[in-house]
Amino acid sequence: MNGAHDLGGKHGFGSVNPKRESEEPVFHCEWERRAFALTLACGFLGRWNIDEARHARESQSPLQYLSNTYYENWLTGLETLLVAKGLLSKEELKTGKRQSAIGDYSAPDVTKVKEILAAGTPSRLKDSRAPIFQLGDEVRVSKCQPLSHTRVPGYTRGCVGTIARLHGFYVFPDENVRGNSQGETLYSVQFKSDELWGITTHVSASVYVDLWEPYLQPV
Repeated sequence: MNGAHDLGGKHGFGSVNPKRESEEPVFHCEWERRAFALTLACGFLGRWNIDEARHARESQSPLQYLSNTYYENWLTGLETLLVAKGLLSKEELKTGKRQSAIGDYSAPDVTKVKEILAAGTPSRLKDSRAPIFQLGDEVRVSKCQPLSHTRVPGYTRGCVGTIARLHGFYVFPDENVRGNSQGETLYSVQFKSDELWGITTHVSASVYVDLWEPYLQPV
């Protein structure tokens, strides 16, 4: 979707100057650790998938999203999902007190959480469909303006790149967010920096972006 979370290549936010991992703590405060743990624990209830979780965070107003810290956005997304899935009411969330009976749900086996997290959840699917594009093909990214979740960065839309790699057939986020776990071919597309950001770019470089087939058009 179009939102404050899609910051790549936007003007006014300055250059990205990340700290080294050794200098940046994973959690700055104890509440961030708790928010992260709570988000993972609730995810094990199986009521939503990763793309629904991302969309819940993205759906905030731009002012709120940009004002929040990283884990404040995580917590806001979790609260949105808990209400949307009927696990909490807005009043219960506000007061911190349950006002209705707890519905039926399968509690996660806490003894297997570490094992499950380490294994991950495969997103690659089996499919006999042949990819539309091949290595070296020139493609243009669709100028889509989605209202829901998408993984196509705004700064790539309308730009021309070259297929650099075929990853295979993977879950398509734009449909997965709707509960449809269908797949599409995923490519790595190479872009020249001046194609993405214009001839005023100070550095000549290549940028590789993973993009699903429905985002691409032949040139």
